[in-house]
Amino acid sequence: MSDKASTADAFDVLVLGAGPGALAVSAALSQEGLNVGVLSANSHLDPWPYTYGIWTDEVEELGLDHLLGHRWQNTVSFFGKGSSVLTSNENKPTHHKKDYGLFDKHKLQAHWINQCEQGEVKWNRGFANNIEISKFFAIVTTEDEIKYKARLVIDATGYDPIFVKSPDRGPIAVQTCYGVVAKFSSSPIQEGQFVLMDYRCDHLTSEEKSEPPTFLYAMDMGNGRFFLEETSLGLAPPISIEKLRERLHKRINNKGIKIQTLEHEELGVYLPMNLSIPYLDQPVLGFGGSAAMVHPASGYMVGGLLRRAPKLAKVIAQNISNPKNSTTDIAKAGWQELWPIELQKKQALYQFGLEKLMRFEEDQLRDFFDGFFGLPKNQWYGFLTNTLTLSELVRAMMSMFNNASWNVRLGLMGMQGRELKLLWEFLKPKMK
Repeated sequence: MSDKASTADAFDVLVLGAGPGALAVSAALSQEGLNVGVLSANSHLDPWPYTYGIWTDEVEELGLDHLLGHRWQNTVSFFGKGSSVLTSNENKPTHHKKDYGLFDKHKLQAHWINQCEQGEVKWNRGFANNIEISKFFAIVTTEDEIKYKARLVIDATGYDPIFVKSPDRGPIAVQTCYGVVAKFSSSPIQEGQFVLMDYRCDHLTSEEKSEPPTFLYAMDMGNGRFFLEETSLGLAPPISIEKLRERLHKRINNKGIKIQTLEHEELGVYLPMNLSIPYLDQPVLGFGGSAAMVHPASGYMVGGLLRRAPKLAKVIAQNISNPKNSTTDIAKAGWQELWPIELQKKQALYQFGLEKLMRFEEDQLRDFFDGFFGLPKNQWYGFLTNTLTLSELVRAMMSMFNNASWNVRLGLMGMQGRELKLLWEFLKPKMK
């Protein structure tokens, strides 16, 4: 070991990254009394560029609803084709009857940072580019040849992690989004309303309607400000941001309104939806996007970070307290907590469903979601938040199939892609 290595900072856990996943797990580890180092190329104080929505029941159950910046009771979706006739059935909303919230991302970031600073967390800047793992320690070296030593390394650097390895299952389905926060010449949606999905497409040409469908995700932010985002559910290859921008502006123009003041553009939102579960025997632990924790059906992850980071931190603390446990032992215990058999099976089912929806035509998607939100509220909510048990998830999916139109059923029954492989992963998960 070099001189630099011999004088390296030593931690119980070294967390790589400074995004939501990294801060969530660092905060939870510090609350367990562990000595935590955070190593990131950017400052942990840098503002996050994206918005994070959540069903408010998720944060209320954790006592964290004070972290919301906005909350809506009037939550709706539109699954019709669209019509210029306002009384048309195509314009009748599906009422979700469940509150939706938007995090104040500055409060959320501060919440985790404050927890870190209540504990023993040291912030470090640098880009990790090498790791050496011995039996009881890992040493991470940065591009500047600074070394950090830890019993465990957690790679929370996002969807393209530095050290976490995953099997290659082919093309990744990506959810892409383009959004604006703006003031308009008139309200683009009903005031005080949140629109989860608006699949109406009367603003598109016949040729465009034959292309992969997109939907509007929109919310009234108050004081005449609205957030509108054109979203592709998930495709491989993904719909380009340029195409989404074009579609959003067509949608706005079709309403006969104009942007008066553009406050913010949300550019380049790419959410990998069907990431492979990482190798579960590797000595580096992942968390967040690097551990494939994004929900394959919705793209949501923050609720999962809030619920699961404290549980993971307890498991890590228990295993680190045993001096006989190797770095690989500690990482294995962490992977078992993140991906137990039941969650692996649920992930395979979610990705099986996504594989189907990726190939649905526009009319099938509208019919599918119309039926999905016709399920009992606890079923569709639990499906979107990944809080159903495995048996409850299977029952929800069977109910959806039984109540679906034949148009949707035929789409669900066809095996055109990786469905059989995913069913095999459901039957034979990785960890025994």
